[in-house]
Amino acid sequence: MGQPVRDYLLTLCVTAAVTYLLTGPVRKFAIAIGAMPAIRARDVHREPTPRLGGIAMFGGLCAGLIVAAHLHNLDWVFQLSNEPRALLSGAALIWLIGVLDDKFEIDALIKLGAQMIAAAVMVIQGLTILWLPIPGVGTVALTQWQGTLLTVALVVITINAVNFVDGLDGLAAGTVCIAAAAFFLYTYRLWYGHTIEAAAPATLFMAILMGMCLGFLPHNMHPARIFMGDSGSMLIGLVLAAGAISVTGQVDPDTMKLFTGSEREATHAMLPVFIPLLLPLTIIAIPAADLVLAIVRRTWNGQSPFAADRGHLHHRLLEIGHSHSRSVLIMYFWSALIAFGAVGYSVHSTSLWIVLVVMGLSALGLVLLLMPRFTPKAPYWAERFLPPRYRRRRRGGDGDPQASLPAASEAQQGAAAGEMGQGEAPGPMERTPVVVGVSGVNGATAIGDRTRFSDRGKAESAR
Repeated sequence: MGQPVRDYLLTLCVTAAVTYLLTGPVRKFAIAIGAMPAIRARDVHREPTPRLGGIAMFGGLCAGLIVAAHLHNLDWVFQLSNEPRALLSGAALIWLIGVLDDKFEIDALIKLGAQMIAAAVMVIQGLTILWLPIPGVGTVALTQWQGTLLTVALVVITINAVNFVDGLDGLAAGTVCIAAAAFFLYTYRLWYGHTIEAAAPATLFMAILMGMCLGFLPHNMHPARIFMGDSGSMLIGLVLAAGAISVTGQVDPDTMKLFTGSEREATHAMLPVFIPLLLPLTIIAIPAADLVLAIVRRTWNGQSPFAADRGHLHHRLLEIGHSHSRSVLIMYFWSALIAFGAVGYSVHSTSLWIVLVVMGLSALGLVLLLMPRFTPKAPYWAERFLPPRYRRRRRGGDGDPQASLPAASEAQQGAAAGEMGQGEAPGPMERTPVVVGVSGVNGATAIGDRTRFSDRGKAESAR
């Protein structure tokens, strides 16, 4: 058991390292070509931030596949199955469309057509759903057209569900990483625990997907220095869908040998085991629910289902009063509860304690939703392990709360004095620190000095 896990961990770490190292140069490239759209009414961030983070994530995907192809315990996946090549082909197409959209804003219908074409490319190369285990009926074989339509629908729904949830810093990458971790545990159990080789490609896809998300998250956590854009959100959505398609309909109930009797009885008894297979969207239930609610809301208001608005779940959390980081953590909590709850139920469906734990955690999640103004604080001794922007400000010896702030440079003091009216002298208590999530530091770190923006021009014209 140890050797396959080490190979998967090696693939994950290489993918994460390549993604992390590529994100910095990609950010500079995005700034250089102007891939920083203007602030829209529905956006949460307040200053332009470069996109195209999907370029780094696609580089991590390619690196993970190359490394896995040269590992002794994983190279047989590429020899016996064409699914990794099918994934790479579809991912390259959807990534290219995403890069063009991040720079030139492609029409939504064109992107929808590209998603269907990418799914069709994977189907042509063998990455498709062959049959479905239906409770009370048994294993139902699908025709070629039925399998193709079901595969394309699953790809399109998953891609757009992930794209819809990409509205807060770190939300899409973290949610998909949680889903990939849960799905990895499930598929690895099918492959190694029950020797079902058909689950091996999906296990590899989930390990690579976790590496892509983990490598990008340090750059994308609030305040984000770069966004993944559609090139990243559509890419990770396609990889997640590919893992679900790879394992769905590929596992025969009789191969697991858990139950005796007819095939219909085995399929009915194994319903909890097939929950993540039949309903792979349960591991991304939050973005999928957001997608359905957005379509219903926009259609009810007489708008196009593709029209953007500020009615997503993460927007509502901000309106309730939750901070940016807390809203993301709440979404993480619910995603993990649903994903790991489904996987845990599929393993031990007869255990009552799993249902009780899920119910208890759900109650805890509801309590967290009703406490938007509760701000947990780490003790001072633990703040040394946190980034500087998350540390509390200590009071100085004279009681001045600004005493611990670093002294501003002469250029910053001059800019601050220039923004004040004539006759006003800046005092030590009049300095306004940058508030994370309001004015945002993502623009300052992504583009450079703040004085490049129109605020300076307004201040100069007022003098």
